Amino acid sequence: MSGMALYLLMVHTLTPVIVVYFILLNGAYLALNVLSIVALQRRSREAILDSLPQVYSGLEPPISLLVPAYNEEATIAASVRSMLQLSYAELEIIVINDGSKDGTLAVLIEEFGLRPFPEAYRVQIATKPVKTVYRSLRYPNLRVIDKDNGGKADSLNAGINASRYPLFCGVDADSILQRDSLQKLVRPFLTDVTMVATGGTVRVANGCTVSGGFLTRVGLPSNPWALFQVVEYLRAFLFGRLGWSVVNGMLIISGAFGLFRKQTVIDVGGYRPNTIGEDMELVVRMHRVLRQRGQRYRIEFVPDPVCWTEAPEDRATLRNQRIRWQRGLAESLASNWGLMFSRRGGVPGWLAFPFMMLFEWLGPIVELGGYFFMAFAWVLGAISWEAFGTFLFLAVGLGILLSASGLLLEEMSFHIYPRRRQLLMLGLVVVVENFGYRQLNSWWRLVGLWRWLRQKESTWGAMTRKGNWQRKV
Repeated sequence: MSGMALYLLMVHTLTPVIVVYFILLNGAYLALNVLSIVALQRRSREAILDSLPQVYSGLEPPISLLVPAYNEEATIAASVRSMLQLSYAELEIIVINDGSKDGTLAVLIEEFGLRPFPEAYRVQIATKPVKTVYRSLRYPNLRVIDKDNGGKADSLNAGINASRYPLFCGVDADSILQRDSLQKLVRPFLTDVTMVATGGTVRVANGCTVSGGFLTRVGLPSNPWALFQVVEYLRAFLFGRLGWSVVNGMLIISGAFGLFRKQTVIDVGGYRPNTIGEDMELVVRMHRVLRQRGQRYRIEFVPDPVCWTEAPEDRATLRNQRIRWQRGLAESLASNWGLMFSRRGGVPGWLAFPFMMLFEWLGPIVELGGYFFMAFAWVLGAISWEAFGTFLFLAVGLGILLSASGLLLEEMSFHIYPRRRQLLMLGLVVVVENFGYRQLNSWWRLVGLWRWLRQKESTWGAMTRKGNWQRKV
């Protein structure tokens, strides 16, 4: 067989495979979109009761708020101040300084009047050595743990060891919580005794105004990198995680905002310190272990509570973040392979895990490969313009549709961005992101997959914080 004949055979074989892949990809996301619409409609009916006196007000289970911090001096004070003012009955805040090289600890000591405090520290999960435990003279419910550097997962494990309450909430040190966020996040635990974890919505704080530790004005970032991420976050949370939550198949709870039953996390071994995606890995492992035990449980996404976080505003930082996320995804799936198609796997093992493997883990290979292969085949005349146009519609057109549906769900349900100019800007981003930004993200994800294959050492990675959306009072 000649080289040209072999090439044409390969084109005719792979072309339908690539087209079918993109059809399945976008079809799966559209199905999640439908599930999300159903969930949001149910939520809108339940929201009518929110204006009535709350039966559980003041009787919610106490929560330990764990805040791992590494080189966060620009944002840590505002974040802690916002947490101290949360409207929750019983709450303790534990900041874990993971061997920061900047002035994170000094800022905390100065801002909150910290003093060393000897206390019993029960080691339930092994961690790097803890050097000093501080307590605030001004806020009795605030403690700071100063420990050797061990990474975010190790910091969270240290916080679990120091925590006193049955539920803990992991929050990123650059995050701002809305005042009633914990009240909303804890509700599923009050109505379902099998609930083991809940996750809330994370939104981009760039362009907003934070004063006194609370968000006072919602705005859009002027930085294009951050603006693209606004749409990404809407799409990921409003029909990605919400859709999976409906069928108890959610495999990711953002490390920036998640509430867990502490004993369940301890029973499955805590966070894995040798992984980058410690948040997803823990949730996937909880699914695997609890299903192996035949234990009834629920893991739920709650769209109402919002956590605002600073998004990267430069290409290098964003690139490093996305590479870490993809490697974390690969580590999470590879270390819990036994969940997929297991006898008791249910929705997580038979639907969610294969979905993540096919469309998120291996997606960058097929997506980028599909673009290059189809474009090359069209240039050489191996496929018609009609076939290439159909591919572009599936790859780009449906991508725009999915992003637009995320924006529509946001506008119908929460109306966070009320100004017409903001909606027009987001609508423009919905279109523009599919012509370069989305493909660039796929390339970064491919790099992350390659680094996972090479098994390079895991680290927190550098995240440049500007904190220019905060105002001191």
